[in-house]
Amino acid sequence: MTRSSGISPTREGLLNTRWASPQRPFHDGPQRSSGDSDRQLDELELHDDRSKQTIFARWAQRWFGRYHASGQGHNDRKDTGRDRLPGRGRKRGCCSRYKICFITTGVLLALFLISSGSGVFWVYKSSPKDGQSPPWYPSPLGGTVNSWEESYKKAAVLVKKMTLVEKVNVTSGTGWSQDLCVGNTAPANGVGFPALCLQDGPLGLRFADHSTAFPAGVTVGATWSKDLMYRKGKAHGLEAKLKGVNILLGPSMGPLGRMPAGGRNWEGFGPDPVLQGVAAAQEIKGIQEAGVIATAKHLVANEQEHFRQSFEWGLPNAMSSNLDDRTLHELYLWPFAESVKAGVASVMCSYQLVNNSYACGNSKLMSGILKDELGFQGFVQSDWLAQRSGVASALAGLDMTMPGDGLRWQDGNSLFGPRLTEAALNGSLPMERLNDMATRVVAAWYQLKQDNQTLWPAPPPEGNGGPNFSSFTDDRIGLIHPGSDDKTKAEVNKFINVQGKGNSHGLLARQIAAEGTVLVKNDGGILPLSKHGSTEKRDAPGKYKIGIFGEDAGPGEGPNACPDRSCNQGTLGSGWGSGAVDFPYLITPLKALESAFDPESVDVTSLLSNDLPTRAPPSLLDDQDLCIVFINSDAGEGFESWNGVRADRNDLFAQKGGDKLAQRVARGCGKGKSDTIVIVHAVGPVVLERWVDLPGVKGVLLANLPGEESGNALADVLFGDVDASGRLPYTVGKSISDYGPGGQILYYPNGVVPQQNFNERLYIDYRHFDKESKTPRYEFGFGLSYTTFTFSNLSITEKKAKSAFPVPRPDAETTPPSYSTDIPDPATAVFPPGFRKLRNRIYPYITSTSVIKRGKYPYPMGYDQVQPPSPAGGAEGGNPDLYTHHLSVSVRLTNTGLRKGKQVVQVYVSFPEGVVDASTGEKIDFPLRQLRGFEKVELEAGASENVEIKLTRKDLSYWSRGLGNWVMPMEGTFTISVGASSRDLPMNAQW
Repeated sequence: MTRSSGISPTREGLLNTRWASPQRPFHDGPQRSSGDSDRQLDELELHDDRSKQTIFARWAQRWFGRYHASGQGHNDRKDTGRDRLPGRGRKRGCCSRYKICFITTGVLLALFLISSGSGVFWVYKSSPKDGQSPPWYPSPLGGTVNSWEESYKKAAVLVKKMTLVEKVNVTSGTGWSQDLCVGNTAPANGVGFPALCLQDGPLGLRFADHSTAFPAGVTVGATWSKDLMYRKGKAHGLEAKLKGVNILLGPSMGPLGRMPAGGRNWEGFGPDPVLQGVAAAQEIKGIQEAGVIATAKHLVANEQEHFRQSFEWGLPNAMSSNLDDRTLHELYLWPFAESVKAGVASVMCSYQLVNNSYACGNSKLMSGILKDELGFQGFVQSDWLAQRSGVASALAGLDMTMPGDGLRWQDGNSLFGPRLTEAALNGSLPMERLNDMATRVVAAWYQLKQDNQTLWPAPPPEGNGGPNFSSFTDDRIGLIHPGSDDKTKAEVNKFINVQGKGNSHGLLARQIAAEGTVLVKNDGGILPLSKHGSTEKRDAPGKYKIGIFGEDAGPGEGPNACPDRSCNQGTLGSGWGSGAVDFPYLITPLKALESAFDPESVDVTSLLSNDLPTRAPPSLLDDQDLCIVFINSDAGEGFESWNGVRADRNDLFAQKGGDKLAQRVARGCGKGKSDTIVIVHAVGPVVLERWVDLPGVKGVLLANLPGEESGNALADVLFGDVDASGRLPYTVGKSISDYGPGGQILYYPNGVVPQQNFNERLYIDYRHFDKESKTPRYEFGFGLSYTTFTFSNLSITEKKAKSAFPVPRPDAETTPPSYSTDIPDPATAVFPPGFRKLRNRIYPYITSTSVIKRGKYPYPMGYDQVQPPSPAGGAEGGNPDLYTHHLSVSVRLTNTGLRKGKQVVQVYVSFPEGVVDASTGEKIDFPLRQLRGFEKVELEAGASENVEIKLTRKDLSYWSRGLGNWVMPMEGTFTISVGASSRDLPMNAQW
C-alpha cells in the first residue's frame, strides 16, 4: 500500500474533516472513524458529563414528549398515482416533513437555550465521544476464495483498463432521483461496464408496477420453512431481473428485533440469530440464483428508528448502539455471517453509530470483522445518506456510497464523486484502496453473470436493457433524470408484468402467508371452520349467522392510499417505509370470507369499523352465531409517521381501539352465548391480555403481515384447506415491560448523541424470559396445528470429538489482483470541454488541476498499526472449521392425529455450567437454551419420519472476547433438547 510518510500522531485530520486537503479542510460536524480509539468493543461508557446529560434528557423528554403525544405528523396524504415528485415522501431515511421537523427542532432548541443558560452550547457543540471500536486498517483486498476467483480475474482485467474517473463512477451514486432507480451508479463506458440499478427492498420491488407484494420478512420467518424462504427469494430475484434491477436491497436481518416495538422489525425474520440467519441465507441463495445481487442489511445493531439518523430527529448526530464483542458475534452479527457464507455479494452498513463510531465509517466493523474475519468478497454500500465522512469512510472499508448525495438530500455535494477523485490525485486516498473498491463492485457483477448480454442487455443507447420502470412517475413517458434540470423524456415505464406465469408468484405469496399465520388459541376445536356453517349452539332455524368486525377486515381507502404505506387504514398487509411496496392488488379478509362461505347456508354481515355502535341493531351483534374480529398494529421506517406513531410503536397494544372492539364483540356476540375468533395483523408481538382470556374468545390467529394474498391465505387456514403450521418467530409477552430494560425503545434523547447501551447482552426475547423465569403469553416457536404430533427416539451421534478451538485459520485460497499504484495525471480527470452538467448530479470530474495539492496528509489513529488476521476467519462466513458438523441429532416425529399436517422440529442447546474463559478468567454466562436448528416436516395422518438436524462447531461454541475466537467448552455437559417450541421440549439428551 502507498501511504504518506507524514502520518499525524494525533487524532485530528480525517476524524473530524471530510477530506484531507491542505487547501480547504471543511467541517460538517463530527465525523467518526473507528480509528478514534484502541479501547475494546466491550467498554460501554456514556458521556462523562452526566449532569449535563441528565438535564438534556429531562428537557428532551418534556418537549419531545409533547410532540410525541400530540399526534403531530399524522400522515393522511394519499397516493393518487400521479407523478411522484422526487424527494417528496419518497426518500429512504430522510425527514419528509421538513417544515415540521425543523420548526420543532428550532422551538426545542430555543426553549433549551432559555432554560439552561450558558450550558446550552454543550448540546450542539459536543461531538460524539471517542469511538469505542478499535482501528482496523488497511481494508482487506477482495479476491481470496476459490468461489470468487474467476470473477476477480475478469474484474481485474476490466479495472486495469479503467480511467480514474471510471473507477469513481463505479463506486459513487449519481444522486437521489437522478436516474430511474432509488440508487444508480454511472457507467464506465470506456470498458463497457454499465450503470447499475439498485432498488428496494426486502418485500418486493419498491415503486415498481406489475410486481408482487410478498408477505413481510416476519411472516416468512413465521413459516419456519427453508423451502419457502428459498422460493420467495428466487421469485423476488426473478422479478428484479425482469425489471432490470442489478442490485436488490434485501433481505433485511438488521434490526434483529431486540426491542419488540422497533419500527422495522417486520422487515426481518425474528429476534433469534439462527432463525434470522437461516432465512436470510435461503433468500440470498434464491435471489442470487436468479442472477441478481442480494444485499444483506443493515450492518449492524440498527435496532430502533428514533434517532437512527443525523438531523432526522432534530439532533446533529445519530444515536449510538453500544454492545460488547460477544453480544455482537453471538446475536447481531450471526445472520450476516450466514449471509456471507451463502455468498452474498453486497452488504449495507447502517445509519447509526456502533460503539460511538458511525457504522459506515467503522473500520473494525467493515474491515476487521466483515472483510477479514467473515471473508466477505463483495462490496459494502452505505444506507441512503448513512455515509458521514469521505476519505475516512473509504479507508475504513466503504466501497460504494448511496445514493451519491453528501450530507443532505439532493445537494449535489457528494462525499465521494469528485472528492474521491481529488483524494486519489492528492494522495490522501491510496490508489490500492480505490482499485479494491472498484474491483469488488465489478467482481460482484461478474459473480452474478451480469456480463451475459443475452440475459442482461446493455442499457440504451447501446441496447434495450437497464431498468424498465421509474421510481418517480407512474406515467409511460417521463423524465429520464427527474431530479435534475434536464427535461428530456422517454418511455420510462414499460409496464412489464413480472408476477410469474398465471400469477405463480401470487400463489407463492399466498402459501407463505398461510404458513406464516400462527394459530395460538383453538378452544374446543372451533377451528377449522365449515364453509356451510354449523348447527351447534343454534337457538333458531335458518341460516348460520356470521358477523365480521373491524376496519382491518376491509379495503379502507385502498391498499396504496398513503405513500410508502405510511398509514394504518383498511386491512394491514405491510408495514411502512422503504421496505414496503405498491400492492398490485390486495385480497381483503372480508372478500375472501364472503366468497368462501356457502351463501345457501351462511349469512355474513360486516361492520368495517372499530367503533361498535352503542345501540347496535340486534342483527349486528346479538343475532350472530359466530363473530370474527380483525384488529392490527402498524409501524415503519423513521422518515414517516402516522397518528402519533413515529416509526417505532408507542406500545404493544392493538391500534385504533382494537382491544376495545375485541372486548365488546366477545362479550356481546349472540348475547354472550356465541363464540368469537380474533385475527391480528401486526408488525410484531401484540399484547393480547385485555381480551384473550374472555370466555367468548375461542380462537386467536396471529397473521403477521400477509402481503397481497392476505384474505385468501387466511381463508385457507380458517377453513382447514391447509394445516395451521405457522410458529411464532418471536415471544408474545403479557406486557412490554416483560421484555426487560433491553426491550425498551429510547423515545427521548439522553444526550446530543443518544446512547443505547445493550447491557442485557445475550438476553433478548425468549432468552430474557427464560433468564427471569417469566411466563409469556405465548412462547417463541409456539403454534398450534389441526393435528397432533409426538416426538420419540431421540439419539445424539458424535460426528467429531470436542476440541476447544477451530483448526488454525487457513491461508487465502487465491491471490487478490494487483494493480499499479501510480497516481494518474490530474489532467485526465478534468471535466471534458463542453461537458453539460445537470443540476445536483454527481460526476467524477474535477473542475481544474489547480485543486490538486499533493502533500502530507493525516491518517486515522492506528492506520499504520499492523493488524493480525482474525483466527476466526479464513473463508466466507469465517473459519471453515466453524461449520464442521460435530453432532447429529435424530428424532422420530409421528403424526398422531386424523389429518395431514406440518410440524416444526426445533433443536435447542444448553451449554455446560461453570465454564471459565481461560484467556480472561471470567465465568461465562449462557442463556438457559438457544435455538440451534430446525426442520419443518409434513406428515400424513399416522405417518412417522426420522428427522436429522446437524450441529456445527459454531453451534456449540461461544465467542471469547479475550481470544477473539470461538471456543467450545471442554468441561461439563451439553444438553440437547428437541420439541415444538422453546418451552415444549419433551426430548432431552446429553453430550
